[in-house]
Amino acid sequence: MDAGAPPYPPLEDRPIKNTIALFDVDETLTPARRAVSPEMLQTLERLRQKVAIGYVGGSNLAKQQEQLGTANRPVTSMFDFCFSENGLTAFKMGAELPSNSFIKWLGEEPYKELVRWTLHYIADLDIPVKRGTFVEFRNGMINVSPIGRNASTQERHDYQKYDEEHKIRETMVGLMREKFGHMGLTFSIGGQISFDVFPHGWDKTYCLKHLEAEAKKPGGVEFTTVHFFGDKTMKGGNDYEIYVDPRTIGHSVTDPEDCLKQIKETFDL
Repeated sequence: MDAGAPPYPPLEDRPIKNTIALFDVDETLTPARRAVSPEMLQTLERLRQKVAIGYVGGSNLAKQQEQLGTANRPVTSMFDFCFSENGLTAFKMGAELPSNSFIKWLGEEPYKELVRWTLHYIADLDIPVKRGTFVEFRNGMINVSPIGRNASTQERHDYQKYDEEHKIRETMVGLMREKFGHMGLTFSIGGQISFDVFPHGWDKTYCLKHLEAEAKKPGGVEFTTVHFFGDKTMKGGNDYEIYVDPRTIGHSVTDPEDCLKQIKETFDL
């Protein structure tokens, strides 16, 4: 997956035909918001010799570059398909695919109403720690974090435990569904400290539209078998929709170590 990585067979010539393995990023390929391990990279290199591989994450490409790539190794060269922001920004073999935009879809006034309510609610929350970046605007969604995305790694761990006990995100999401349900939005809890807000259907299943579109192009490959590996596969988690989609074979993992184990078992590596 770097300059020394072996060449990979063309997609149509991978030994396990018409098959792609898609992966969530946080707590699947990497520890949450941290760098991927050398063992995981080596395993993905071996897997890529057999099947097409891709990732589908809620974060933007820059964050995935931080976690999966290096300064001289673009993440878009390390996977056959890169689906950032659930596929709203997408690449195939390093080439960008058509993108979409949350703000164009929703409109400025409804967006301001949503953000205004969110910031007021977080301002009134009584939680042990608050940091910064409570609402992060992305191309295909907004990401909302009651503690703030600037929290340190330890603060994230502490908040996750607090959130599991006090249901801060779950309660907030329930209220937002009532308040903004008419806007056609999905609220999806993921990672340790935040949740995503995006239009219905713009969950991780959005990336499957790209695979279907690519199959129709000249020389395209139809992926009749789509494996998906993710950790937030319970209802309300941001891997749930793609995990249960009839077009995929879902694999629920607990952490990167479990993901490694399941990759090796599933593909006989």
